Amino acid sequence: MENNTFLLYGANGYTGRLIADMARDYGLRPILAGRNATAIKAQADQLGLDYRVFDLDDQRSLENALLGVPLVLHAAGPFFRTYKKMVQACLATNTHYLDITGEIGVFEGVKRMNDLALQAGLMLMPGVGFDVVPTDCMAAFLKQEQPDATHLKLAFATIGGKLSHGTSMTMAEGLGEGGAARIDGKITKQALGKKGMWVDFGKKKLFTMTIPWGDVSTAFVTTGIPNIETYTTVAPKQFKILKWQFLFNWALRTSMVRNYIKKQIAQKPAGPSAEIRETANSYIWGQVQNAAGEKKTARLVCPEGYKLTAISSLIIAKKVLEGNFKPGYQTPAGLYGSDLVLEIPGVSRTLIQD
Repeated sequence: MENNTFLLYGANGYTGRLIADMARDYGLRPILAGRNATAIKAQADQLGLDYRVFDLDDQRSLENALLGVPLVLHAAGPFFRTYKKMVQACLATNTHYLDITGEIGVFEGVKRMNDLALQAGLMLMPGVGFDVVPTDCMAAFLKQEQPDATHLKLAFATIGGKLSHGTSMTMAEGLGEGGAARIDGKITKQALGKKGMWVDFGKKKLFTMTIPWGDVSTAFVTTGIPNIETYTTVAPKQFKILKWQFLFNWALRTSMVRNYIKKQIAQKPAGPSAEIRETANSYIWGQVQNAAGEKKTARLVCPEGYKLTAISSLIIAKKVLEGNFKPGYQTPAGLYGSDLVLEIPGVSRTLIQD
């Protein structure tokens, strides 16, 4: 098999389609894969690509589909339901693994397979999209600027963008589950939105609150900083309401509520339009602090999140296929450095003088 070929599972999803459509720009030819035969075949015919149809629950078909394939880019979420089957198949078939998750539990689960990957000489790198490439690169950059940092705060915002069905469904699956931060080196559960703060993203100053973003897991691996909080934008009024969410988390966790919300999501567009992807931007803010209270702050301006995910995942897939990888569990900036994000067209970084 040529070294520009990889298997893209979930190719007919919103983000999978973006990745498939842009692959040619990076000299790559993905094998499109998924469980919907009609959609996958039509997509493959349109792009002139090979395809394979199988369900992740069929382990034999899954492993047969991966035989001879050097790399899988897994784009079918919610990843906490799908990642383990795909990683296990990759380990059985000598296939490198990438995915576009942002789920803390998935990062931690893949990390636990590190020893198996090392034995097989394979790389496992979840989070090669907007979750968590730009934030991971921000964490690595700030660690370089302040090597003795003990605290890290990361915040992100998208101005002018919208969520895809897949992202919204993943969020629906997590309703009522609360938040998380890393405290003294350990991932600690806490209320969603336990903390709030105003952040100057450069273009706008926006209110943000703590959420369980993937960097609570990955930034610790990349930097070793023991205290990590992750934030995203929210309306101040909604933040005040969330203070009472603990009273009805039990209801949000019921299948009745989650299924109702999923039905509402399914009636909306699959994701942001091409026009929105080209005009919207995402913004990353990061700050580290050492024991003496000294701080370093930086900002990133990036393309819209789904567009960034397609580009960053293809950049990393190309690196792996060219032999630029390291066996075991890896984080994007931990392996490829803080400047990885600058390889994405339209990204700029600014170190702010506090």
